[in-house]
Amino acid sequence: MDNKPLRSADCKNQKEPSMEQLTLIVAPSRTPGTVTGPNGEQLKIPAHWELLPPGDAGLTRRVKSAGPSWTVQEKVGRRMFSRGVWAPKAHIAAARQDLSQERSTESYAKRQASSKQRRERQQTEYVDSFYQAVLQFLNFAPTHSRLAEQVAAAITRHATPVGSGTVARTQRIPIEQRAESAVIAWLRHQTTEYDDMRIERVKGKRREVRRMLAERSRQLLERYRRGQSLSNCLLSRALEQTAQPSTDNSSNLDIPD
Repeated sequence: MDNKPLRSADCKNQKEPSMEQLTLIVAPSRTPGTVTGPNGEQLKIPAHWELLPPGDAGLTRRVKSAGPSWTVQEKVGRRMFSRGVWAPKAHIAAARQDLSQERSTESYAKRQASSKQRRERQQTEYVDSFYQAVLQFLNFAPTHSRLAEQVAAAITRHATPVGSGTVARTQRIPIEQRAESAVIAWLRHQTTEYDDMRIERVKGKRREVRRMLAERSRQLLERYRRGQSLSNCLLSRALEQTAQPSTDNSSNLDIPD
């Protein structure tokens, strides 16, 4: 076997791969027909490529394994969103056909049914665990135990649905911390004026406001923990409001600063 090193002339004869031969992570671009490359450069989308929308993980995996592709990701706030995958049209069409045939089999249907049952069981177990974690964090005095159960149930219903994007669904922090964050977020939206506040567009201002309201919420919780009798029960009023149907999505529980 010839192990001689390449001469400089040999290196010059080796062509660099074109951009459409590379697998890249790119970002959206304001210019039609282009994307933003890893180094901020503008890349023209090959004419024989098409965008595979996000949503079908199995199809996306097959398209990526078939050859070069450009995965479009966009960061919004602290979250990264998938905007699809650019890949050769032929690769996408072939992957769709193969996957369609596989998904039409009886064995695939059985696997899907089994997976669905497993996910539902895991979700039920998680909801129960999260409810208990919220109840433990509230730690109300016995005189307010019924109210604590109602509040914990309301927060759990709101925070635990799969795909809700709330703090309860993150795996980055322990469940006890998720429960605490979800309670503080729920109180911020349900018992303070946060949703109607006009906050200056100054860096750190929203975080400052959230911290101030979080402290106010913690003080409120302490009153229930001490068993104080409250003539104007903010939590009872909040439960009444959340029980009413609403199309307002402003009360989504996000990860507080």
